[in-house]
Amino acid sequence: MKFIFSGMMIAYLGGNIYVFIRALQMLSSCPLAIKIIFSILFWIVASALFIAIGVRDVAMPAVVLKSLFTLGSIWMVFLLYMVLSLLVCDIAHLFVPQFKYGFWYALAFTITVLIYGHINYLNPQIVELDISLDKPIEGGEVNIVAISDVHLGEGTGKHKMQRYAEMINAQNPDLILIAGDLIDNSTTPLYREKMNQELSQLKASMGIYMVPGNHEYISGIDKAAQFLTSTPITLLRDSIVSLPNGIQIIGRDDRSNRHRKPLRNMIDDANRSHPIIVLDHQPYRLSQSDSLKVDLQISGHTHRGQVWPISLLTDKMYEQSYGYRKWSHSHIYVSCGLSLWGPPFRIGTRSDMAVIRLRGNNAQ
Repeated sequence: MKFIFSGMMIAYLGGNIYVFIRALQMLSSCPLAIKIIFSILFWIVASALFIAIGVRDVAMPAVVLKSLFTLGSIWMVFLLYMVLSLLVCDIAHLFVPQFKYGFWYALAFTITVLIYGHINYLNPQIVELDISLDKPIEGGEVNIVAISDVHLGEGTGKHKMQRYAEMINAQNPDLILIAGDLIDNSTTPLYREKMNQELSQLKASMGIYMVPGNHEYISGIDKAAQFLTSTPITLLRDSIVSLPNGIQIIGRDDRSNRHRKPLRNMIDDANRSHPIIVLDHQPYRLSQSDSLKVDLQISGHTHRGQVWPISLLTDKMYEQSYGYRKWSHSHIYVSCGLSLWGPPFRIGTRSDMAVIRLRGNNAQ
């Protein structure tokens, strides 16, 4: 993991240097003062996200922290597409010397893609699933809304959470399941903006259950758990809840806890004659869930990379990087995330919320 992180940092630095040099070439005829101001601003923006994460728990004006986080996260995706398009333009210039305005073409293309990606992000899709089990459910069926990766904080704030709460409640869910990463990097902005108010608007007659994700650990798992006590959400960490209709929810702690209970042990503690739903943030070892005959598993974490071509990488990394799949025994749904982490763009992916009509074998 350290090697992967180091490689990403080297690539990020290299991409910034490449774009910086090409931009300075475009400013070659400008006065030195303009070049100096541009250079300072360029590297502040390039470092903004890391500064925001580093000082996330420091007492400072909220507008400053939010601005740093927003600028830095936007820059990450801007840099990705600027480098890709600029490389294409520079290679084209080698073969066609008359092609002289590659930097500006690359800039225009990148801005267009980002505008599209932001609009796409603002319109999550609702995925409707009808799943039938060979086990009984009292009442015959249950209406579940499943979400993950809301990442409440500096990026996904109070107003977005208000909209998400309205979307969820509009589905009239019997049960709401949250597969981790509800919180982003810190609980500080959640308290500052009183986001528990929006979370408290969520309504489900059978309850709202959540498991931690890696970002609950990044924000501090104890702090995250304490914040959730001010909401109607029940946090499950290696624990089982049996609902009145017979459904059992196994909530696994995140893989960040290396001492979490094995899934096999938790299955042994459940009643296999009744439906078993597993909430597990990170979709690893799905074949094990299938072999243990889990009825339904809901995960998140991958975001499917959020933007192309990173989505190609996540598709290779995971047995199932997003969406619904019926395995040999198990129904598994991996959410791309209702919101996202960092850059407010969806390019080649979609934010989603699953509405699952889960039917028992006694359904009429």
